[in-house]
Amino acid sequence: MAIFTNSMEAKLISSAQNPLIKKVLLLKEKSRERRKSGLFVLEGQREIELAQKGGYTLQTLLFCPEIIGSSSIDAFTKASNPEIIQVSESVYGKIAHRGTTEGVIGLVQSKTHALEHISFKNKTPLVLVAEAPEKPGNIGALLRTADAAAVDAVLIANPKSDLYSPNIIRSSVGCLFTNQIGVGTTDDIIEFLQTNQIKIYCAALTASKNYVDCDFKAASALVMGTEATGLTEKWLQNSDQNIIIPMQGEIDSMNVSVSAAILIFEAKRQRGF
Repeated sequence: MAIFTNSMEAKLISSAQNPLIKKVLLLKEKSRERRKSGLFVLEGQREIELAQKGGYTLQTLLFCPEIIGSSSIDAFTKASNPEIIQVSESVYGKIAHRGTTEGVIGLVQSKTHALEHISFKNKTPLVLVAEAPEKPGNIGALLRTADAAAVDAVLIANPKSDLYSPNIIRSSVGCLFTNQIGVGTTDDIIEFLQTNQIKIYCAALTASKNYVDCDFKAASALVMGTEATGLTEKWLQNSDQNIIIPMQGEIDSMNVSVSAAILIFEAKRQRGF
């Protein structure tokens, strides 16, 4: 039996063979389908709230009344007017990653993340750049760090993973939606930084200066490469200063998200935050 919410009747889906349910599963599994449709799947009340706060449009909201009451989903319909779909508990268990924890899943419109849409509220922005990040866990951790430090933008050069992959969304705990994110080639991002007179600080092992001896108070971009190969030569050629975190043990590097956190919070410390 369908229920009513916000004075509108919610459709009821009780079969996993329903075309919409199949679409949800396909969007979760295939980046090609996400790119083609311009939609991605978002699970959880907090994540949907953060996405809407970040300017994302909720197209469809699926909820399981055995888990979340109809009155609890009213908040999600205020920012937009999504299609409301009621699903049975068995169907929800089929499409949810976290089982029966929150009872709500959204189909959300993705963004382009074009560099021309990046804007800064001050003249000395602090920017985090990641070149060719691949592991969803690392990307999510970088976004969490960027959110924690309230950096002005996160720029991703030559991405190897789909930003709207469920693994990245989960590992970022919603910080995919709280950061200003730009995506482009290495050449595009270098040109963007130079045009905006943002100094480029590359984390590198050669010709490097101890990060605590650098002045990050001016407009600065902290550029991180992959743990396996580091930054490409193009970045090193355009670096204003290579920087290093001195290692005191046997290894010569740390996890990229840990390194980024150290550099970002040193920059924030210098800026008096």
